[in-house]
Amino acid sequence: MNDLTPIEMTQLEDAEDANLGSQSRSRRRLMWIVPLVVAVALAWYLLRGDSAPAAVPPPPVVTVAAPLQQEVTEWDDYIGRFEASRSVELRPRVSGEITAVHFRDGEIVRKGQPLFTIDPRPYRAALAEAQAGVATARSDLALARTELERARRLIDDNAVAQSEIDALEARVTASQAALAAAQARVRSRSLDVEFTTVRAPITGRISYRRVDPGNLVAAGDGPSATLLTTINATDPLYFTFNGSEGLFLEARREGRERGAQIDIRLQDETDYAWHGTLDFTDNGLDPNSGTIRARAVVRNPDNFLSPGMFGNMRMASGGTEKALLVPDTAIQTDQTRKLVLVVAKDGTVAAKEVELGPVIGGLRVIRGGLSPNDRVIIKGTQMAMPGAKVTPKAGKIAPPTSDKPETAVAGAPPGEATIAG
Repeated sequence: MNDLTPIEMTQLEDAEDANLGSQSRSRRRLMWIVPLVVAVALAWYLLRGDSAPAAVPPPPVVTVAAPLQQEVTEWDDYIGRFEASRSVELRPRVSGEITAVHFRDGEIVRKGQPLFTIDPRPYRAALAEAQAGVATARSDLALARTELERARRLIDDNAVAQSEIDALEARVTASQAALAAAQARVRSRSLDVEFTTVRAPITGRISYRRVDPGNLVAAGDGPSATLLTTINATDPLYFTFNGSEGLFLEARREGRERGAQIDIRLQDETDYAWHGTLDFTDNGLDPNSGTIRARAVVRNPDNFLSPGMFGNMRMASGGTEKALLVPDTAIQTDQTRKLVLVVAKDGTVAAKEVELGPVIGGLRVIRGGLSPNDRVIIKGTQMAMPGAKVTPKAGKIAPPTSDKPETAVAGAPPGEATIAG
């Protein structure tokens, strides 16, 4: 080594460094190649089938029960709106200046209650003038009658011509007519004075005043008259709704066009707390929609309901019938079909297409496709597949805890029902 020149020493050191770098890179390659080889070998070993077979999981456990059989009363469902049984737009019958308002906006007013006062002074003056005209006409009539009686006493002495008698009789008749006209003017002026106090024509809830004291109002016919306010009669109220042609035909055949009892539930209520009677069905169907308008009368003694409110209405569609009920959670959806899963004796799951009815206390009425002896999966439906095996566990469908119908779920057919009795 000592015989090497400096240049040779440098070349030798470079060669040793290169050799060390090559060994380092080889070690790094081995660090990831070895695990990869081990993984490939393990996969090949498993695929070769030499390992023990995997344990087959047991069939899932599901709860099954026979459909509940109950007598139910079915209802037809409608959505409608409350309307005032009477509605009045209050307009003045005489013109003038509003001098007083006698109500608070939105309160309940009684028929005959004063609401507005129009300045009565011009109309009282006109009444006094008309009364003076009556006095003048009555005086003229008395004078005409006196002259006629005097002339009749002279006719026997041929002191008065017949033509003069005829003229005096005509004068009496004219005076009587003038008196009647004057009396009619008095009645008219009296009405004008009476109309200066605007009174409530009906009992109901009044709207806000559209005219304040100091404003002039105009009487007249129709919209030319000033609108003072409006009053809606709220007890009773009307509930109007539209029914399909099929439901109309069914109601007509069963004689339920008038007098049928109806129940109404408001938007924030779960119970049908409002009741009424069907009292009107229109005389024809709407050719555009194929529906017919109907109306029910609903009592509203505490004036809680207001015109314009929406409600869900039900009306009994007939008698009671025996129906099968299953939990609404047991219903499966396959595109447009409604299915329930049943378990055979050998534990095989099968899907049955069913026809749905309304919901009663969480239970769905099944109108067709299911038999009373079927074992319906009521719990664990997410673990059961048609054609697969399951381990059934006996369960029971409890009767509805309440006879209050619930809102039907989306996609369910219209109609509701309650447990009969």
